[in-house]
Amino acid sequence: MPEGDGVAATPATGPGFVSGFGWSEHPARPPVAAVGVLGVGHHLPEREVSNADLQAVMDTSDEWIRTRTGIRTRRQARADEATSDLALPAARMALQRAALSGSDLDLIVVGTVTPDHAFPSTACVLQEALGARRAAALDISAACTGFLYGLSMAEAAIRAGSAGHALVIGAEVLSRILNWRDRSTAVLLGDGAGAAVLGPVPAGYGVLSTCLGADGAGGPLLRMPAGGSRLPTTPDTLAAGLNAFQQNGREVYRFATQIMGDVAEEALRRAGLTAADVQLLVPHQANYRIIEAAARRFGFPMDRVWVNIDRFGNTSSASIPIGLSEAVSAGRLGRGDVVLTVAFGGGLTWGAAVLRWV
Repeated sequence: MPEGDGVAATPATGPGFVSGFGWSEHPARPPVAAVGVLGVGHHLPEREVSNADLQAVMDTSDEWIRTRTGIRTRRQARADEATSDLALPAARMALQRAALSGSDLDLIVVGTVTPDHAFPSTACVLQEALGARRAAALDISAACTGFLYGLSMAEAAIRAGSAGHALVIGAEVLSRILNWRDRSTAVLLGDGAGAAVLGPVPAGYGVLSTCLGADGAGGPLLRMPAGGSRLPTTPDTLAAGLNAFQQNGREVYRFATQIMGDVAEEALRRAGLTAADVQLLVPHQANYRIIEAAARRFGFPMDRVWVNIDRFGNTSSASIPIGLSEAVSAGRLGRGDVVLTVAFGGGLTWGAAVLRWV
């Protein structure tokens, strides 16, 4: 290759680099008719933090937390655990259930607001750890709706023939962005990860519909003000608690109780189904009263709703894939069952997906 044309004559090699990437590893694929979840997995940190534990360090009580949120305990990562450390075992579990390996993946999407680094992406960290040599990898920031945004993106890529198999993860270490002096927010969040492997499935199964939305005007209702280019981290922002999760609880509750039902109804309409066709509702685990409101709107008894907020708190983007994985482990999702998932999050964002389980 002549010098001076702006193209290196030889590929970069050396420690940490893999040479010899071949486009033949990404064969052209025809579009597929149906894409579904082939395997799910989840992982929670070992440390359990009870309401009594929080009562010992802040002005709150077990009764105050339970009656307002439904939370009894949550999990908290160790000081040496990052988001990818929770996501990796969840991903491996999902791949094992799908009878696939990292080398079978063409795409990795991680929904998170607590990435290991600003860059590289947590998805790239996982790509290397999983040996997913041919997979494209990216993070997306849609807060608690992150998993559903990723699911929709991955499903579309596989359906179009751009990817054969994809790994979608929701993972968070939210305990790192809490203001422990603010009892209204510090009691809500927990750490965890959930994952799903997507691929082609028989016609009539898999993702039947997705519906996503956003309203940036509501961004100030649910946010972490500092730490970005608008308001970089300084001693003053840290002292003021601006590098921590903030929300207007009253307005977020009002928004969530309305949008959860609206977007779920639209997803069912797009799938050509009604609430009567749904075997299990797996909602984002933000607040037990919000979950109850969604169930009432669709006439679901609570035994048709997956709930783990009492044990794990709000795990943001991880809550839906954790719920799906737990439901499979408990035998609550079988072939042909219809599952409705729905979430809302900072942005403001929202989304829902209807799947017929494979």
